[in-house]
Amino acid sequence: MNIFSIIEELEKVDPELNERFSPRREAIKNLTGYGSKIAMAALPFALGSLFNKAYGQTTVGDVNGTLNFALKLEYLEAAFYNTAIATTGLIPAADLPAFQLIASHENAHVSFLKSVLGSAAVVQTTQGTNGTYDWTAGGTLPNYFATKDYATFLIVANAFEDTGVRAYKGQAPNIIGNQVVLTAALNIHSVEARHAAHIRGIRRASGTSPKAWITGANDTGFAGIAANYAGEDNTNQGGVDLTTLINPVTGAKFTTNAITEAFDEPLTYAQVLPLVTPFGVK
Repeated sequence: MNIFSIIEELEKVDPELNERFSPRREAIKNLTGYGSKIAMAALPFALGSLFNKAYGQTTVGDVNGTLNFALKLEYLEAAFYNTAIATTGLIPAADLPAFQLIASHENAHVSFLKSVLGSAAVVQTTQGTNGTYDWTAGGTLPNYFATKDYATFLIVANAFEDTGVRAYKGQAPNIIGNQVVLTAALNIHSVEARHAAHIRGIRRASGTSPKAWITGANDTGFAGIAANYAGEDNTNQGGVDLTTLINPVTGAKFTTNAITEAFDEPLTYAQVLPLVTPFGVK
């Protein structure tokens, strides 16, 4: 495992990462805390531990397992957008460049994780049926690819991106002690958030009225993906019931919508798993 190539691949995951990421020398310094040969020799083990913290929960026992779970999720998202782009007549020409860009980001995430795992990377053909996913999630969603139902595709895309934002946020406490990995994870998190906001913008332009952020438990109005938004109606933060607070500008209490829009609720590995299993993630 080559530490320099891994950091280079990490920089490729987010096209904007180079603008905000520490220089490579600083990244190495932050990972080790020292510049000695002994510390450099320990880097592969340190990096493995950091990735375990970044992607893992206690139910996944090893670095390969945790990274492969992340890879399975990225396979799913990349396949979703690749399928959409390849489905003639689904995405209007005006919106196609946006989804091509999103697809390139998701495919970059796949490439990065595969480069880290090497020969231990799970192959996509083990997912779904020989690599083909059930986009109806076991019949709970309409067959929007077959019918070229763009409105439903956008709602499902929104759910994928919103779930990704929540999942990355759920991992932040595990890596908060390491500047390099936390910076990288938060930058990827920000890309997912911009994907979600952009898709909401496309939906709004097409005649629906979602905001650029989640409002309440499920602001899509689509029952088939309600589970992806469970907990987003939480109005308690840091042990404080925010509905009891007074807005100093208006003199009135904060509304429930305003409170839920201000916070993305994190998701754990255990919460994400049942959301993706119906599509074929194994």
